[in-house]
Amino acid sequence: MVAPEVLRALRKNKTLSYGVPMLLLVVGGSFGLREFSQIRYDAVKIKIDPELEKKLKMNKVSLESEYEKIKDSTFEDWKNIRGPRPWEDPDLLQGQNSETLKTKTT
Repeated sequence: MVAPEVLRALRKNKTLSYGVPMLLLVVGGSFGLREFSQIRYDAVKIKIDPELEKKLKMNKVSLESEYEKIKDSTFEDWKNIRGPRPWEDPDLLQGQNSETLKTKTT
């Protein structure tokens, strides 16, 4: 049996009360971080269904294809309409914009 004086001395020891939990946290955290970072590398190894991969490639939109769609567009009749702010009612503001535009153009 350990004497009660020894146990009392161990409880008052700052290294045991602060150092050991900190060391366990650092070492345990590194092992936990290793497991979480390993998920990224395991996800790369997962094979995608070939049919799903074909659909994704068919629906893929590139910057060049979008540019080709709009390069011949004219923006002469384009109007800048402000969107609603978070505290404004979007339906009321949108109706107000169309009325305002009609009155300004006529």
